[in-house]
Amino acid sequence: MRSTPASTPRRRFIILLTAVLLLGVTEAMIGPYLVLFGAERLRLSAFQIGLFLSLTSVSGMAVSLLLGRRYDRRPGRQPAVLAGCLAGTGYLLLLTGPPYPLLLLIAVLFLGPGIALFPQLFALARSHEDRTESPSGDGSGARTPLLRSVWSLAWAIGPLAGAALLGGGGYTAVLAATAAGYCLMVVTVLGLGGFPYGRAAVREPAGGDGGPAVSARAAVLPVAAFTLFHTAMFSGAVVLPLYVTQGLGGSADTVGWMFSVCAAAEIPAALALLLPGRWSRRRAILLGMALMTVHLALLAVFTSTLALVLVHLARGVAIAVVGALGISHMQNLFPHAPGRATTLFANTAAAGALMSGLAAGGLSQVLGHHAALVCCAVVSAVAWLLFLLA
Repeated sequence: MRSTPASTPRRRFIILLTAVLLLGVTEAMIGPYLVLFGAERLRLSAFQIGLFLSLTSVSGMAVSLLLGRRYDRRPGRQPAVLAGCLAGTGYLLLLTGPPYPLLLLIAVLFLGPGIALFPQLFALARSHEDRTESPSGDGSGARTPLLRSVWSLAWAIGPLAGAALLGGGGYTAVLAATAAGYCLMVVTVLGLGGFPYGRAAVREPAGGDGGPAVSARAAVLPVAAFTLFHTAMFSGAVVLPLYVTQGLGGSADTVGWMFSVCAAAEIPAALALLLPGRWSRRRAILLGMALMTVHLALLAVFTSTLALVLVHLARGVAIAVVGALGISHMQNLFPHAPGRATTLFANTAAAGALMSGLAAGGLSQVLGHHAALVCCAVVSAVAWLLFLLA
């Protein structure tokens, strides 16, 4: 039976939802345990693990930019398929227990490109939406919160699946399942078919019929704001477990509950952005950044376990709002370059993660965990101010 014009866009969006879910579960399965794999299976030092993760992140940022440019010149599924194949191959290579120099090479050439998958899938979704929405473009980015909620759901499922695999088959099972997850994601993306997504920005002259072009200067403050927001967010996540267990005498289970509550809050918060009404994207992002600031400040004030867990509701809402609307905000700044726009936002998170380890560890060592949380709140407040000025 032939598909109707309405059913084809719906089917393609369902495929994209499935791909995002598979990617999220796959990354969440290996994410919490990759450090442990390096320490326990490969017998790496903390410095060696840090260098391995840093090279992976730097490679991911560079490859994301290259594939983003490639996507904008010729939109399609090929960059996502390439990145997925490389990532899956990389985790299969880890099964061999490679020597350290080869491990670093795998990080740069195979694992790093996997980071480009997130912006590529969201760029595909934006291009798909631009072709199926009305010409006015009023709803541009409206489906991004739904994709973001699926991503949050995946991160609620993935760590539990990874723990079950680790307990049943060890790191071999986790790595093999991760490689299989990337393979399934690639097969899902291939199901989109070879349909055109539309023209890229580089083919649209500034001020042409496609709408006004936004200069790179206009993106400086938003990019700086999102980078500082992610730096504060990741730094808080690094300091918090140490603060709870060493500073307050809490247990690891308490830390687990905190992040579980955060992940659970992300899903309805992202879905709430889909409700009809006049959402001001800029004000909503400012609210999300303000919530992150309040969350970090209250962590430094409260000592009750229950209060610390409940405060993570604010963290979950902040991550969902800024994560979903931040992507749409950057895509609207560069409406004809969804690949580079989405990559730009994703790289603010990667840069924040890179800076957070050194910043959080150094502040905790010099000032203590409590003062480090206060500093994280200050960084988040600066992010809010920069986005306000933007």
